[in-house]
Amino acid sequence: MASSKKKYQQSDLKYQLKTFEKIPVTIWEESNDASIHIAQSIALAIRQKQQDGEQLVLGLATGSSPIKVYDELVRIHKEEGLSFQNVVTFNLDEYFPMEPTSPQSYVYFMNEYLFNHVDIKRENIHIPDGTINMDDWEEYCNSYEKKIDAYGGLDIQLLGIGRTGHIGFNEPGSWINSTTRLVKLDALTRRDAAADFGGLENVPYRAITMGIGSIMKARTIYLMAWGQHKASILRKAVEGKITSSIPATFLQNHPNTKVFVDKGAAESLSRIRTPWRVGICNWTDDLICKAVIWLSRKVKKPILKLTDEDYSENGLSDLIIEYASSYDINIQIFNRLQHTITGWPGGKPDADDSSRPERAKPAKKRVIIFSPHPDDDVISMGGTFLRLVRQGHEVHVVYQTSGNIAVHDHDAMRYIEFIKELIDKQEIPCEEINKSYERAKKFLRNKKFDQPDSPEVRIIKGLIRRSEARAGARFCGLPDEQIHFLDMPFYETGTSRKKPISKKDVDLVAGMIEKIQPHQVYAAGDLADPHGTHRVCLDAIFAAFNQLKSKKWIKDCWLWLYRGAWHEWPTHEIEMAVPLSPQELMKKRRAIFMHQSQKDHPPFPGKDEREFWQRAEDRNRKTAAIYRDLGLAEYEAIEAFARWKFDK
Repeated sequence: MASSKKKYQQSDLKYQLKTFEKIPVTIWEESNDASIHIAQSIALAIRQKQQDGEQLVLGLATGSSPIKVYDELVRIHKEEGLSFQNVVTFNLDEYFPMEPTSPQSYVYFMNEYLFNHVDIKRENIHIPDGTINMDDWEEYCNSYEKKIDAYGGLDIQLLGIGRTGHIGFNEPGSWINSTTRLVKLDALTRRDAAADFGGLENVPYRAITMGIGSIMKARTIYLMAWGQHKASILRKAVEGKITSSIPATFLQNHPNTKVFVDKGAAESLSRIRTPWRVGICNWTDDLICKAVIWLSRKVKKPILKLTDEDYSENGLSDLIIEYASSYDINIQIFNRLQHTITGWPGGKPDADDSSRPERAKPAKKRVIIFSPHPDDDVISMGGTFLRLVRQGHEVHVVYQTSGNIAVHDHDAMRYIEFIKELIDKQEIPCEEINKSYERAKKFLRNKKFDQPDSPEVRIIKGLIRRSEARAGARFCGLPDEQIHFLDMPFYETGTSRKKPISKKDVDLVAGMIEKIQPHQVYAAGDLADPHGTHRVCLDAIFAAFNQLKSKKWIKDCWLWLYRGAWHEWPTHEIEMAVPLSPQELMKKRRAIFMHQSQKDHPPFPGKDEREFWQRAEDRNRKTAAIYRDLGLAEYEAIEAFARWKFDK
């Protein structure tokens, strides 16, 4: 699964497609490259308008989707001299009520990511006002609409897509002729915003948004979707029927909408999910595996029971023609999947490893488990972690970030009071410590919901996560000297918005890898959110491997990627499946329980209200059930991995 920074051409499939997509969709390997392309298209339009002595009217979006677009526009301004003097902007939406100085406001967002870094005229910036009087919203929204029309309408509109299918804050039920207005936010939209507001209870219930009708008047629309969590709704938006229950489907009626997605967001599109139902395929081994697993699950038969008729009746007759019979195909794919299963994730000593996922030699390996947050190691691969240690490998766990924003204030207060009472009880002369903890205690007592933690509080919360991580790693059998903490700088902002990855971040990761010189590295391979902590930590590991590729020892180092609590590898992409017994699954649960600050109700539960141990067990059991249904051995649970093959 080597990465490549280019437009995704599907060169490994090489089939001619008729498409189910009702809006033109371009798939890119990486969201960063797609974002750069969009930014360069906008820059070209700005320059063209400048040549003609005209203004460019630009509709802007917020959220994680356009961040890299804005980064590239800032770069072009600073390094290539692009001027924004002729640019007029209208933002899609704003929470209501919302002060413009609040870190959660879209005024704050736009200043931080774009406006403070370019030469745009302040009078040319228009963002819905979240401070207007409730009685005046209708008049205000009408005036916002008229301002757009007065400038001749939007030349380009940037859009993301929400999990409800909303564009802007046009929630399900919005109509195609809707204009700028005050709306009530969907419960799912509010839950998705909870991390930015420090909890669901702080998320506003309303917002001001441009309407579907306002958006549809734009001459060009760029819709962006990054990450696997957008895959399902994207498919509905571009392949489904036009319906007000999914407002993004209205874009199918727009004459010039262009959709840009990365591979994660594209995975549910018909041409990716079931290309054999769309056009003629060039049948590679990987595509055959994907098709046979799909067929087995569709007809609810184990692989070895699939017949020629099953293939023919489900659009896979090409495979029968090429391979002569279903029997040969079934055996090939069954053996491939069977060979992914191993109880020896570090390799089985003195065994024939020709059909095993890992090498037999060296029998005892040096292993690094990278954990983006202080609990991802045990949540995502706790069973494999336990087994690697039990089988005698030298395992090191490396926690990449402090995880300090994911601790409740009341937990931090508990520790502050514990330390204070310990100091007082033992009459320890620690005046400076006393002052520090008093400041932290005072801060928490007076803290506002949208206020970033003070440095003292961040340290305390980081120490809470660190102590829990140590407890979990020790439970898995690690000595203290094999437990490491990087506290990568990009994470240390005190808010959910992080700094860009820096050379220092990469150097920290590379330094740890070079120090240990591992034979195996495990890392979080989540692509669900390309701007999330997991992805940033993975990018740092990729960059570190690239930095170290000239080292002789790295040629013997294999990188295995696991998935987090939300997603699992598609079965056809699994290259190592580690089965867990009921006892091992229970031990994994107990390791997760060591992370007490994340139990019961973690500060950032994501889009699943269950506890992390419940999500992890459900995911591992589902993977085992899929293997069983395909006709393989039945296990209690399975942890899955895919190998990243980098250029050495």
